[in-house]
Amino acid sequence: MPLEIYNLSKTYRNDRSGGTVQALADVSLTIPGGMYGLLGPNGAGKSTLMRILATLQEPDAGRIQLGNIDVINQKDEVRKTLGYLPQEFGVYPKARAEDLLDYFAVLKGFSQRKSRNEVVEALLRKTNLWDVRKQKLGGYSGGMRQRFGVAVALLGNPKLLIVDEPTAGLDPAERVRFLNLLSELGENSVVILSTHIVEDVSELCTNMAIINKGRILLEAQPLQAVSMLKGKIWRKLIEKNALQELTRTHQVISTRLLSGRTLVHVQSSHTPGSGFEQVEPDLEDVYFSTMVGNNNIEYTPKQDSKP
Repeated sequence: MPLEIYNLSKTYRNDRSGGTVQALADVSLTIPGGMYGLLGPNGAGKSTLMRILATLQEPDAGRIQLGNIDVINQKDEVRKTLGYLPQEFGVYPKARAEDLLDYFAVLKGFSQRKSRNEVVEALLRKTNLWDVRKQKLGGYSGGMRQRFGVAVALLGNPKLLIVDEPTAGLDPAERVRFLNLLSELGENSVVILSTHIVEDVSELCTNMAIINKGRILLEAQPLQAVSMLKGKIWRKLIEKNALQELTRTHQVISTRLLSGRTLVHVQSSHTPGSGFEQVEPDLEDVYFSTMVGNNNIEYTPKQDSKP
């Protein structure tokens, strides 16, 4: 059941300035089954898009199809097959995980206690929370709370699962556990992973898009996007005071402080000069190259053919 997004736009009123802010500008995407990464900096429009897909906000213009379902005009139908884990997932700290998940299951329509108990147990086991099911949520770690959020989102076996910035603030071990869980879920559903962490997309997603300032800059398969930069990424360790001059003469796509000096990545089809070393590109290079408008990967948004 693919998700098709056509020419989606959303504008907010800026109460401070009296003007408007364009959160989404003519966004069109094709999202197939499996893990799909939506990558962009904070404020790029990711959360606005996620809330619209989750039927929590209305776009100003555009159309969304989930299989045969019109997402904007058939919200109840969408919600029957939707799982949503927002960036800020609140829990009741004094409630036990098992009890709260049972409560959410009742709200989801599981009225028979026997079948509800089976669903609750299966989801707690799937998210590796069964052994701590009687603990209060206030005592859970950040990763455990995120996994509980996934358990809630999976009630009803959704065909569309949306997770917004799920690994922000998790320690490395919890992040790995959480990403492994999402990878398993992507085998049977459309799972949209919205994040600003390049590694999350690189490790999980077979398809992705990069968004910034409400516009889609790139829609691609990560491996293909990386291969298109092969032979074009160079690095050099320079003094910090040499960076400004280097940016005037070379296409610098990223910089990083290293032992008091600056490690720069430059995109060039030939040797940029003395001291540069050619390196194998990765998705981070694709991301920064795209953000500075220098990736040479053509993106042509599809047009809505509906009359």
